[in-house]
Amino acid sequence: MKANELKRGSFIHFEGQNIVIKSVFCQTASSRSGNTIYKMKGQVLVTKKKFEHGFLGDENVDVIDVNRQPVQPLYREGEAWVFMNSENYEQYTLVDEDIQDELAFLMEGLEGVQALVVDEQIMGIELPANVVLTITETAPGIKGASSSARTKPATVSTGLVVQVPEYLSEGIAIKINTETQEYVGRA
Repeated sequence: MKANELKRGSFIHFEGQNIVIKSVFCQTASSRSGNTIYKMKGQVLVTKKKFEHGFLGDENVDVIDVNRQPVQPLYREGEAWVFMNSENYEQYTLVDEDIQDELAFLMEGLEGVQALVVDEQIMGIELPANVVLTITETAPGIKGASSSARTKPATVSTGLVVQVPEYLSEGIAIKINTETQEYVGRA
């Protein structure tokens, strides 16, 4: 597969290590003859070390086959989350280190979560594009505020702090983009 086809959540094999891609940044050359560089940030699966590398757009990259299985977060157990496979009801435990980027969105019973399985071993989870969470703490809503006006910080039920329009108040369910961690709209 070409480097320009890789996206967040892809698994690659590079320099003898299996890596999960956490973000892709496209850097276009300023001159006509320059090549586009795709800067990948990720994590080595075995050692959990950070990975950063720039690939040329037409450079070939080895992609690992990943099986995605639907799971549902059941409960927290110490420093880990317990997930249940929605098809065969098997339970898996993932420590917080393995799912650090997804922790801010996890809550019991969340729908649309996929377990990423490589060689019968769960390597991580993939969240849906948007998650509905409830505002638990924010400044009081202003009646005359319009939806495109200023924003204010709001804490949601999982502890994540997001910028929301001024007219929203506590107890309102909102949609949040899991990739950008930004307010999308009301639920």
